[in-house]
Amino acid sequence: MSTVKAEAAENRNPVPDTGTHVVTLGTAAGPVVRGPRNGIATAVVVNGSFYLVDLGLGVTRQLFETGMPVDRLRAILITHMHSDHIAELPGVLLYNWGPNVGGFTEPFAIVGPGRAGALPRGARPVVTPPTPGTEDLVSNILSAYAYDINIRVHDEARAPLDDLVQPRDIRLPGGLGAGPRGELAPEMDPVEVYRDEQVRVLAALVDHPPVFPAYGFRIETPHGVVAISGDTREHPNVARLARDADVLVHEVVNMDYYRERGFTPEYLQHVEKSHTERAGAARIAAEAGARHLVFSHLGGIATDEEWIAPTREFYDGPVTVANDGQVFSLG
Repeated sequence: MSTVKAEAAENRNPVPDTGTHVVTLGTAAGPVVRGPRNGIATAVVVNGSFYLVDLGLGVTRQLFETGMPVDRLRAILITHMHSDHIAELPGVLLYNWGPNVGGFTEPFAIVGPGRAGALPRGARPVVTPPTPGTEDLVSNILSAYAYDINIRVHDEARAPLDDLVQPRDIRLPGGLGAGPRGELAPEMDPVEVYRDEQVRVLAALVDHPPVFPAYGFRIETPHGVVAISGDTREHPNVARLARDADVLVHEVVNMDYYRERGFTPEYLQHVEKSHTERAGAARIAAEAGARHLVFSHLGGIATDEEWIAPTREFYDGPVTVANDGQVFSLG
């Protein structure tokens, strides 16, 4: 059985070049700033190769502070198109590009949701086109920063950024019956969305209404399995992704925090139907047989004991409330 060691990362103390290590770069839900935590972003480093899941507020600086091997970036994985998960994609690309800044010099994939196809029923588009996918997102970022990119290629002899960035929409298997105005996340077997010589990445739809599509990921490495829930309510697809995982990084919400502070009924309804309470994440970890449950994307504020207490009835494994920059080493 694989074991998991957790420790705080010291600034500019690089993750080891061997083994598999999960780094919770940012652990806050958003889009809001309620404390010192950075926005959601999780790194998986496998034998020195670097994979980044989501790009929340502050991740560009966190990559530097935690000593991530950005020059060995292999893939970026995007769970869904909410702004708190993609807002710093431009920063990650433009601040980590080229050898003179210790950045990437080889092509890498950006894998994420395709076009939704439609807004939820009754929603009026205020910006068009209304439902871009990952390939559209990256294309539009490159267009928006075209002057900067063109100047730096000319003036600093950098490799053309559009040659290095390789966006890819996740294609769902046919026959699922999923859609933005129907069932958002029917039960499904995870599908492969990325592979290289170090890792195999699988994805499955998760339930984060009204967003479609929204994904969780399973990252299979030589040293064990890391599962990342993405934003979701309690859902069996997450248990499928986390089957026998060494680490399950699961989003979590403390509804008591919101109820006690007079949030509007509409907002309370959104949070409750779109996210997972503490006991729900514990039930998923127990069903999956995950060996270590890590809480991240923390919705609300609580002490560690308040976060963990409701899990004890359902899950007897270790539970950690992640901090920014914390390292979980497999094996």
